Amino acid sequence: MGAQDFSEEQRRYLEGFVSGVQAGRVAKGLKPLGALGSGTAEPTGPDAPHLKAMARTEADGKKLVNEEKAKRDDHPFDAYTRLKSEAEAGQFPKGVDNFRWRFHGLFYVAPNEDFFMCRLRIPNGILKHWQFAGVADLAERHGGGFAHVTTRANLQIREIPAAQGPALIERLSEIGLACKGAGADNIRNVTGAPTAGIDPQELIDTRPYARAWHHHILNNRTLYGLPRKFNVGFDGGGIIPVLEDTNDIAFTAVTVTGGAEPGVWFRLGLGGITGHQDFARPTGAYVKPDEAVRVADAIVRVYIDHGDRTNRTKARLKYLLDAWGFEKFLAAVEEKLGRKLARLPDEAVIAPPRQDRQAHVGVHPQSQDGLVWVGVVLPVGKMTSAQMRGIAEISRALGDGDIRLTVWQNLLISGVRAENAETVEARLREIGLTAKATSVRAGLIACTGNKGCKFAASDTKGTAMAIADWVEPRVAMDAPVNIHLTGCHHSCAQHYIGDIGLLATRVPLEGSDDTVEGFHVLVGGGFGPDAMIGREVFHDVKAEDCPRLVEKMLRGYMAGRAGAGESFQAFTRRHEPEALNALFDAVEAAE
Repeated sequence: MGAQDFSEEQRRYLEGFVSGVQAGRVAKGLKPLGALGSGTAEPTGPDAPHLKAMARTEADGKKLVNEEKAKRDDHPFDAYTRLKSEAEAGQFPKGVDNFRWRFHGLFYVAPNEDFFMCRLRIPNGILKHWQFAGVADLAERHGGGFAHVTTRANLQIREIPAAQGPALIERLSEIGLACKGAGADNIRNVTGAPTAGIDPQELIDTRPYARAWHHHILNNRTLYGLPRKFNVGFDGGGIIPVLEDTNDIAFTAVTVTGGAEPGVWFRLGLGGITGHQDFARPTGAYVKPDEAVRVADAIVRVYIDHGDRTNRTKARLKYLLDAWGFEKFLAAVEEKLGRKLARLPDEAVIAPPRQDRQAHVGVHPQSQDGLVWVGVVLPVGKMTSAQMRGIAEISRALGDGDIRLTVWQNLLISGVRAENAETVEARLREIGLTAKATSVRAGLIACTGNKGCKFAASDTKGTAMAIADWVEPRVAMDAPVNIHLTGCHHSCAQHYIGDIGLLATRVPLEGSDDTVEGFHVLVGGGFGPDAMIGREVFHDVKAEDCPRLVEKMLRGYMAGRAGAGESFQAFTRRHEPEALNALFDAVEAAE
């Protein structure tokens, strides 16, 4: 946008606004944002699109949220030297500086813990064994000696003292890893198929595209400081779900047979944010794989220009799409691209193969003859540094050297010779892990919970383990079941898409003003071709009662399903919540 695109009033405002910003930066000893145009005072440089969007917002009489002002007043990347010196002096960030630090991957998690948490960036979730061991060493040296696998196929290091934060993020770069932009208003870790390149049923290897997008982000400051966080996922048609339809941009591999150049393309979906009860919806547009980065870049730039910077709860891409509609938004994307996106008729496209909800656990054949991957079960995603080094050594000695993280909070050791699978299992048992799990434990997902997150109302990981420990010896499940526990409305564990979803809350005690930890319980959620937002069936359940409640629900399913082929999801969807309650109670009474 040039000066001619502004009204006279907007130009006057922008000139004064930028002059004030420039003066403030000079007073702090910082460089000006860029040369001022002849009288227009229009920002230049990589931050210009964001500054212009802020200026338009205020020129329209709207008020920027504090986070937007923080990015404008002292950009987090420009603030690194100050924040580093404060941290090395043992000082955690105060006020809005906690937001700024997250641009560098560090989260101050007070009041729950007086520590930093560091979130990494691992494109497609794949590391080399030596990197994995290196993260273990850094977690031990600078943190609490453990790491969590997240629902974005990523790693978090926790319990980091203030003075250790900068050292940790700088040493991560020395082992080829990054955490820049892993938090706050940025494009988060890029997810892709964990079995990329080894999956017998995949349509395309997602690794080149996830990595290309990852490096495009890292090397383009313009793509930082968005109106809110932004997620992108690539699914290559492999057997393990990537949950790309829960992302702002979903690239789903499909086979194109007509209407355009035949071959594998990405179907473009937009607006996924299941915490706000929406999936990425097909746009009708399709993207050649080698054009994915350019298209994603154009989408993000439209969002930068027009996303809401006045209301954090309405700032995600979904809400811009709701306001504009897909056609208007895609037209703006095409204007950025300088060309039209391909539209294909449904009959010219073959959907990707069905996925296996349990292929992330256990031993499965690769596309390479004689090789298998081994899906390792992690207790709600947590590993000690010693276990991480053990996994790295197993991968080095018995696999191909890759560690592949999944969105199911576990990991795969790939390239194992089939005859060595039992040896891998034996080595895993030696470090307290296994590749074998019941349906309940294999599908158990939990966010950090109130042990390490100020937003969480309950101990999600503790309750998850209690559910598994109670249910496993009491219910012999012969079908997959996903149980997702999330600590707050942000839904990091995506409770809305679980067969059983638990959303943390505080439960009032009868006859008292006190409350205890608890959950609302939903059923029937799904993703991909079975996408649906779960429905609430139980409200205000005490955490201590959740294991027995889940047992009752699973027993009700086993007794009431229409044959062994009916999934828990299908079973709950054909009953209204009231009927499910009655059915669960009847089965419990009969037993």
